[in-house]
Amino acid sequence: NFIVQLDWAPLFSGIAFFLLLSYADTILTLPFSLYNTFSVEKRFGFTTQTLSLWIADLLKSLVLNTVLLGLLFGALLWLINAMPAYWWLTGWLFLLGFSIFLLYISPYVIEPLFNKFTPIQDELLEKRIKETMGKAGLSISRVFTMDASKRSKHSNAYFTGIGHVKRIVLFDTLLKNHQPDEVLAILAHEAGHWKKKHLLKMLVLSQVFTLAGFYLAYHLTSGDRIALLFRLDNPTMQAKLLLVGFLASLLLFPVKPFFALLSRRHEREADRFAVQLTRSTRPMAESLIRLSRDNLANLHPHPWYAAFNYSHPPIVSRVAEIKAYRP
Repeated sequence: NFIVQLDWAPLFSGIAFFLLLSYADTILTLPFSLYNTFSVEKRFGFTTQTLSLWIADLLKSLVLNTVLLGLLFGALLWLINAMPAYWWLTGWLFLLGFSIFLLYISPYVIEPLFNKFTPIQDELLEKRIKETMGKAGLSISRVFTMDASKRSKHSNAYFTGIGHVKRIVLFDTLLKNHQPDEVLAILAHEAGHWKKKHLLKMLVLSQVFTLAGFYLAYHLTSGDRIALLFRLDNPTMQAKLLLVGFLASLLLFPVKPFFALLSRRHEREADRFAVQLTRSTRPMAESLIRLSRDNLANLHPHPWYAAFNYSHPPIVSRVAEIKAYRP
C-alpha cells in the first residue's frame, strides 16, 4: 500500500516493490550472517574475515543487487505490460539470456569487486595443469590464484569461461593445503563435469522447470483467481507475482531430492573421470580426505538428510567408491 500511495508509474512502482523486498530480506538475514561468520565459523577456526571487510562486502552486494535486480525486474515488468499474452515466453527468454550474460561477465566485472586474482606463480604446476586439461580437450587460457584466505580457510577451485576455452581459478588456501597431484585431481574432477556435459544438462533441466513456472505464473496472474484466493485488497501484478513465487517454492520442494540425486550421480561420474585422466585413485581420494578434514565435513550424515540435501555423496562412501574403481 505504501508504494501504491506514491502514485508512481506501474513499472517503477514494481521495481521499487521487489527492491524493497530484497532489502527487507537482507536486513532479516543480517543477524544470522553475522552469527555464522563471527561465531560459528570463528569457533571452528575457519573465518579470517574482519568486520570492516564484512561490511564492505555487504555494501558492495547491496549496490550490485540493486542494479541487477532493478534491470531484471524492470525488463520482466515491461514485457508483461508490452506483451500481455506472451510475456511468459519472452520473459523466460530474457531471463535465460540475462543469466548467460552474467555468467560471461562475472569473472571480469563482478568477481574482481570482491577478490584479487593474480597469475599463478608456480610455473611447473601451471604447465602440468594445462597438459592435464589438454588431455581432457580443454584449452586453458590462464590459471589464476584468488585471495580467498582473507575471508576463510576453506578451499576450492573452479573454471570460468564458455566453450572449450577456460580460465582456472585456484583458492590460495587450496595451493597451501594440497599437494600438486591433489590439485590436478581436483581440476580433473571439474574437467569431468565439462566433459560429461553436466552443467549443460542441469541448465537445460532447470530451464524446463523455469519455463513451466513462467507459464503457470501467466495463467495464475491473468485473472483474479490468485487475488481471490489470498484476498488481496490491491491485486497489483507485483503482488500476484510474489504470491506465485511463494506457491512455486512449495511445488518445487518435492522435486528437490531429484535434483540432489542427479547432482550426486554427476559427482560420481566426475570422480571416475578424474581417476581415468590422472590414471590413479590416490590423488583424488587423498584430496577429498584432506578437504573433508580441513572443512570438518560430516562423515556419516543421516541417509534421509543426505538424500534430500546433499549435492555430493557422503565423503566416506565417495572415497570408498574411488578406491574401488579400476579405470
